[in-house]
Amino acid sequence: MLCLRDYQDKSLLSLRQGFIDGYKTLILYMPTGGGKTESAITLLVATAKKGKKAAMVMDRRILVDQTSQRLDKYGIDHGVLMADHWRWRPQEDIQICSAQTLEKCEYFPKLDLIIVDECHTVRKSVSDFIKNTGVRSIGLSSSPFTKGLGKLYEDVVCDVTTNELVNDGSLVPLRIFCAKEIDMTGAKKVAGEWSQKESTERGIKITGDIVTEWVKKTHEFFDKPEKTIVFCAGVAHGEDLQKRFQESGYNFVSISYRDDNQYKKDVIEEFSKPDSDIVGLIATDILTKGFDVPDVKIGISARPFTKSFSSHVQQMGRVMRSFPGKDFALWLDHSGNYIRFQDEWEELYSNGVSTLDDGKEKPKPEPSDKEKEVAKCPKCQFLWPPKSDICSNCGHVRERKNDVIIKAGELEEINGASKKEKYSSEFKESFYRELLKYADDMGYNSGWAYYKYHDKFKIYPSWKKEKAEYVSQEVMNYIISQNIRYAKRRRA
Repeated sequence: MLCLRDYQDKSLLSLRQGFIDGYKTLILYMPTGGGKTESAITLLVATAKKGKKAAMVMDRRILVDQTSQRLDKYGIDHGVLMADHWRWRPQEDIQICSAQTLEKCEYFPKLDLIIVDECHTVRKSVSDFIKNTGVRSIGLSSSPFTKGLGKLYEDVVCDVTTNELVNDGSLVPLRIFCAKEIDMTGAKKVAGEWSQKESTERGIKITGDIVTEWVKKTHEFFDKPEKTIVFCAGVAHGEDLQKRFQESGYNFVSISYRDDNQYKKDVIEEFSKPDSDIVGLIATDILTKGFDVPDVKIGISARPFTKSFSSHVQQMGRVMRSFPGKDFALWLDHSGNYIRFQDEWEELYSNGVSTLDDGKEKPKPEPSDKEKEVAKCPKCQFLWPPKSDICSNCGHVRERKNDVIIKAGELEEINGASKKEKYSSEFKESFYRELLKYADDMGYNSGWAYYKYHDKFKIYPSWKKEKAEYVSQEVMNYIISQNIRYAKRRRA
């Protein structure tokens, strides 16, 4: 049977408490790779054990098949509501459903719980069913930023962040390089995003740079070609990239909506093999859902967005899954998306999600050329570390533009003349150790202490993870005040 991680158990308890508190519709946020499917299966089984009916709805056949196979792996009886599926068993208490089939049949089973996978992709039929029936509903998402999502779901549960999963080894960190990007100056927009046609035409112009950069980086960091996924700007761009990679001696395969489902399934299954002959997969958005190949070590972003932070998050999440011998993943940004969404990503990475609605999905002012250049190392194009004058990739030291002093393990910014530090180094170390002690006592991950320390001092701790013997009243008062602030923010 399923064995959940601590934060997954905590998330399920939070969902149950939400229903006890009177909510009917909740979103479970977890970063990509956090185990949303296993958490959902646990909820399905718990509902069925009470003699009630539960369903999980997905908008792609491959996701329906993968989830059904996962249930088989655990020996869980279920039916599949999808056209022409061999497992059509509407009498079962657990159903895995294709959203398209439900729409075409204009049929929803009688349910006590509905779980909507990738709920940030809002389907009207599913939304209407939730609104009209009042059934308990849980949306699953690693990027719940869609406009109006808060009108359908009343609250969001967030009990783990990307940073915490990186710290405990469930995900790997990204090493980001801002490479030559697609020039979208003056490009037309459709519904707030650059048009597919113009993105494709402009993307093709830098295909050679994308291939050259990948060849350089995969040999520089791994001494050989490593599995790669490429998010291209359109079908023609994908085909051109496939041709260029193959001309360079590397087997990259492009897949798109034009290919039949069986071909795409076969290609992804081959790529998933540890000894696959396919080095890289290229697609526009097919790889953002239902794609779970943890040994991918390189991601290439070559599809620029102006407002879709959700898509940016989904794409990066595809290369962050952990795998034996995988210490990090490379992210080669030819789209400009990383700098475009850097503030939002750093907030999500550290703090997760606390509110719903349309706060993220809005067009962003394009960074200026100067801002883009300042954001990356002039020698190697590695994304510049925050508040540092030393590139952590190549060691290049840039000319100091402001009064920044660098201490071992900590960065501090001094504005103008030097001023006395409010807190001594000894006080800060003691504070961090007491936070670790509290985290341990409460069963929290050590990453909780790491970010509470940052909230307090605006810098990250460099001390070893050695917990104190007790927690002082001063530290307890700080923790209590933070908890009160968090509670007020959730109620707001």
